[in-house]
Amino acid sequence: MSGTSVVVGTIGSDAHVVGITLLEHALKEAGFEVRNLGAQTPKEAFAEAAVETDASAVLVSSLYGHAEQDCEGLHEAFAERGADPTTYIGGNLAVGQSEFEEVRRRFREMGFDGVFSADADFEDVVEALRAEFGIDESASQLARARS
Repeated sequence: MSGTSVVVGTIGSDAHVVGITLLEHALKEAGFEVRNLGAQTPKEAFAEAAVETDASAVLVSSLYGHAEQDCEGLHEAFAERGADPTTYIGGNLAVGQSEFEEVRRRFREMGFDGVFSADADFEDVVEALRAEFGIDESASQLARARS
């Protein structure tokens, strides 16, 4: 599975990093190559990292409820740099997190391929990436055993 590179980070002014750090570990354990951009990451840094790593996917985290504002223009930043990764976002994406299906719809309209609620667990994310890239779990286990 070598070569399945993902970029993770917390966007905008959000300083919450525990979840994204734990996700990084779950993804590495599943055999993905991960670049963690950490907290308070500008959208341009996500786009630059996607190009630098030839990322298959970019996973954006936001827990402080302002993700819609922070992600405005993110997909345009990818396009400007010639990057077209699969994009996911998760967390507490809207202040007062109204009906989640409405939140999901808004982020899908912004260009995200997948939207996770704040109660999604790390395995949900790993499984979504495996499904997206046609990776079965036994192949992941074999890759980890060889490394």
